[in-house]
Amino acid sequence: METTASPRPRRARPSATGILSLALVVAALVVITTGVLPGPDTAALADRVVPVLGFVVAITIVTELAAGAGLFSVLSGWLARRGGRRVWMLWLFVIVLATLSTIFLSLDTTAVLVTPVVVLLALDAGLPPIPFALATVWLANTASLLLPISNLTNLLAATKIAGLAPTGSTVDLASPFGFASIVWAPALVGIIVPVVLLTLLFRRQLRGTYRVPERASIDDRVLLIVSAVVVVVLLPLLVSGLPVWIPATGGAVVLVAAFALRRRSALGPGLIPWAPVGIAAGLFVLVEAAQVHGLGSVVGAVAGSGSSFTDLLQLAGLGVVSANGINNLPAYLVLEPAAGSPVRLIALLIGVNLGPLVTPWASLATLLWHQKVVSQGISIRWGRFMLAGLVAVLVTVPLAVLALWLSAGAP
Repeated sequence: METTASPRPRRARPSATGILSLALVVAALVVITTGVLPGPDTAALADRVVPVLGFVVAITIVTELAAGAGLFSVLSGWLARRGGRRVWMLWLFVIVLATLSTIFLSLDTTAVLVTPVVVLLALDAGLPPIPFALATVWLANTASLLLPISNLTNLLAATKIAGLAPTGSTVDLASPFGFASIVWAPALVGIIVPVVLLTLLFRRQLRGTYRVPERASIDDRVLLIVSAVVVVVLLPLLVSGLPVWIPATGGAVVLVAAFALRRRSALGPGLIPWAPVGIAAGLFVLVEAAQVHGLGSVVGAVAGSGSSFTDLLQLAGLGVVSANGINNLPAYLVLEPAAGSPVRLIALLIGVNLGPLVTPWASLATLLWHQKVVSQGISIRWGRFMLAGLVAVLVTVPLAVLALWLSAGAP
């Protein structure tokens, strides 16, 4: 993959995701107002997805304001100084940062906030930015399987999985620890295998030493400290078993109040992720309407059934193909009725979470990542991007399904 770096970031163009969001919201409103999606079904859908979308809005505000306070820049600079000028050590630090950001703050946070920090870190250190940028977008997708908060698809699955648990089960599979208890094996594969592949692919660029970037300047240390405290306190609360929108909203309120007192100019409508929320809301409505009118029976005919390795691989593979064809969120929604047990639901998540590495539109995180990369003056050759992603998917997804099958008892 070739890269070019311009001295100044390019001016942002009208967002394609914004246009898509508006179109989907309008279509969803038409579907609701015309009764294509009946009122009771609309109410049931809202009860399920409004808390999910509320979490997305709140966590985005938290991470945007924390980034504005300089938290991520300070963290990346600290990592660079601890790397001992060894490129492989800096590479390891970036892998850890992208993985933890994805697991605890969601894949979109990694795509939107960690990507520009990592790219600038590489450029300032005199290193080629593509290996670090590609690691960020791959892990934004493949590291997003472990916790409900890691991916919007997981949040949806967490509300479904408890109802699929065997009678008499003492584990709350919808809780963060219950969810992690059944996905830990494929989640581990989803982190380790892509990292190994990326390290082999860019092994020549990861040798040698780098220059340590200068320390980031901090305009307001109070805001930096408040942001750091909020994030540190928020992380355990997000896995405490509370509905995740509650601590996320609390963190957002604290940071908005702090910025209102010290940097009011940073507050505005732009903090709200209008495009991602609009896309998600529109897809929720349109897919639910299709399900009400018989889509589920069609999907069931091609998704198979059962929990053997081949059955699970069939469902995961269908998730991969669907995600790369129409985006992973509608792919999950379309295929969810075919996942009639916890293990099949996790197989579906493997497909739609670990699989969107091939096409640029396979996940919203990839689209957001591309916008950030382009704004930093980096050029992506999509042919090589897609080929590398295809290889990663063909290796990672079957191994993740195998790990799931073995950890679930290999029936």
